Amino acid sequence: MPNSDAALPQAEKPQAEKIYLPKSSESETLQKIRHTASHVMAMAVQKLFPKAQVTIGPSIENGFYYDFDSPEPFTEKDLKAIKKEMIKIINRKLPVIREEVSREEAKRRIEAIAEPYKLEILEGLEAPITLYHLGDQWWDLCAGPHVESTAELNPEAIALESLAGAYWRGDETKAQLQRIYGTAWETPEQLAEYQRRKEEAMRRDHRKIGKELGLFIFADVVGPGLPLWTPKGTVLRSTLEDFLKKEQVKRGYLPVVTPHISRVELFKQSGHWQKYKEDMFPMMAESEADRLLEQGFVMKPMNCPFHIQIYKSSLRSYRELPMRLAEFGTVYRYEQSGELGGLTRVRGFTVDDSHLFVTPEQLDDEFMSVVDLTLTVFKSLQLKNFRARLSFRDPTSDKYIGTDETWDKAEGAIRRAVEKLGMDHFEGIGEAAFYGPKLDFIFQDALDREWQLGTVQVDYILPERFDLEYVADDGTRKRPVMLHRAPFGSLERLVGILIEEYVGDFPLWLAPIQVRLLPVTEEVLPFVTQVVEQMRSLNIRAEVDGSGERLGKMIRNAEKEKIPVMAVVGVKEMEANTLNIRTRASGELGAIPVANVIERVTEAIAQYTSF
Repeated sequence: MPNSDAALPQAEKPQAEKIYLPKSSESETLQKIRHTASHVMAMAVQKLFPKAQVTIGPSIENGFYYDFDSPEPFTEKDLKAIKKEMIKIINRKLPVIREEVSREEAKRRIEAIAEPYKLEILEGLEAPITLYHLGDQWWDLCAGPHVESTAELNPEAIALESLAGAYWRGDETKAQLQRIYGTAWETPEQLAEYQRRKEEAMRRDHRKIGKELGLFIFADVVGPGLPLWTPKGTVLRSTLEDFLKKEQVKRGYLPVVTPHISRVELFKQSGHWQKYKEDMFPMMAESEADRLLEQGFVMKPMNCPFHIQIYKSSLRSYRELPMRLAEFGTVYRYEQSGELGGLTRVRGFTVDDSHLFVTPEQLDDEFMSVVDLTLTVFKSLQLKNFRARLSFRDPTSDKYIGTDETWDKAEGAIRRAVEKLGMDHFEGIGEAAFYGPKLDFIFQDALDREWQLGTVQVDYILPERFDLEYVADDGTRKRPVMLHRAPFGSLERLVGILIEEYVGDFPLWLAPIQVRLLPVTEEVLPFVTQVVEQMRSLNIRAEVDGSGERLGKMIRNAEKEKIPVMAVVGVKEMEANTLNIRTRASGELGAIPVANVIERVTEAIAQYTSF
């Protein structure tokens, strides 16, 4: 018998080796390939569209783009022609030549080819001024890096992906440009894997699935980045909130509620106004004079200053600490329109925020307790593929507040905790909040994309800025340490990630509708209605399909809506007081007594398992 994979038993077939797709930031080779590919594309565009002017063309994490000012609108058909021209350029094996020039010489050359955008770019460049040439055919201002020849590009590993609009310098008041996105890899196999993941991302897209399942909507009249939650979506959110609230009660958290707006002075004292103003919604002032004096109200971008006010409302004793204040608080960030994306990047979102006020001696134990809570949350949500990022400050940056000693102390507390817990971790220099370092949980999804979910921050600085105190056991006044904690992070982002991770197929405990009864005839309607009422009385989210459709259609509808448990009920089931069960997890289970079904569903929900 020939020795081939086909001859092996199924279990013995070798697993296909996973193709690694590095980001541009992780591979200097890819940075060079993508940067040069963007130049080749720009050269091809100007060959086919001589009136097109180039602006910027950087490499990005999974490819590259170039922005053009062209009187002719590009079409999808044009992308094919541009790719053909790119192949011709690549096959000419043009050398990629770096040239340093003076600012005056660069200006002279740019004016000679009448490229006004290049002139504006030149004004913002620092020496050395470098040009990159494709042979003697084309050049652009560029810092690099690039490959040495177009021969190093593999045309079969390059694809032009899409067209988009863009504004020059990202400013809506300036010229509207046309952006062409592309991707480039070292091998055709990498390109094929990248395209496969893109298709899978479209299949999992939470915006598409959320619409199909009726979980949330966006409305132009409301505004971009402001989701509206339907009844089903609200049930999903509420279930997540109730789950965490139960865990928090077990661990001694105290619920609080705070307003959505405050005087701007609150965020001046916290430092957010000085460091975070550009990301906040504009201040609401009663008069122009108040606006000039920066006196007015703002939508809150954070919950912590409010919780600090609750702590500070009376003098605390060491016996009251640790004090763990928790709130599902909605905050507002004025994200740019181009940065918004479904639920994962919005302008109004809810944070499972908690702030712990602890003594220095309690810090390590409380930090590890918060980490344990976060890991419990991830386990219940079946999120397994994550790492811990130690988000520390960049010592060379001036965006932080506080002393070196304070930062060293806070970062040391985080490092001690992860080492004691033996957690897989890495350092992210420059990822800290402006007032303190963080431990961020970075989740890798089914498509190897990374998302930040839970976070824990150690903060010595806000207690100092707000002059927080407690009475120690020796009667002296001491300063507490704050922990900022959010296992979910943004609830909106979490829901978006869960939709894509589950492909809308939520586990039983989380599904908006857990059980649907499918009556075969009208004769059984009183029976199924009674069963549903019994289930609802036990907090099972059950409903009757009252559509009157044929059984096959009702089953298909339930499958399309990804209902975890379906129960077919005919006269036979009614007379035997049974339900003919079909589940998404285990398929057809046959007739089961109603009492047993209710017991098993209730137990599965309580245990966060399948029926």
